[in-house]
Amino acid sequence: MPTLLSNPTLIQAPGNKPKAIAEFVGRPSTSETKLSIALMNSPAGWAEAAQSAEYREYALVVEGALRVESEAGILDVRAGQAVIIEPGDRVRYSTPEGAKYVSVCLPAFSIDLVHR
Repeated sequence: MPTLLSNPTLIQAPGNKPKAIAEFVGRPSTSETKLSIALMNSPAGWAEAAQSAEYREYALVVEGALRVESEAGILDVRAGQAVIIEPGDRVRYSTPEGAKYVSVCLPAFSIDLVHR
């Protein structure tokens, strides 16, 4: 039987400005450990410290742009585009003009799996 997920768990993201994460599937919201699905609402000028994670992250930008800085350079992922971050990649996320994007992590996001 289908399960409606209408009340995501709200998580406050680290960074220089408040960024809301609405997790629909994942450890805190559904106890799912295999993957997490979250809607990110990030204000203009938001940035966080560089990190590497032990999960693969897929980010699909719905509005605005997500900036991803890595050793390879800077990617500006715009609305209608997506990016894949492999486990162990050291990246720094920011949203100079603001962004709304969907993040899918395999396995599910956990603060224990992120290394800053």
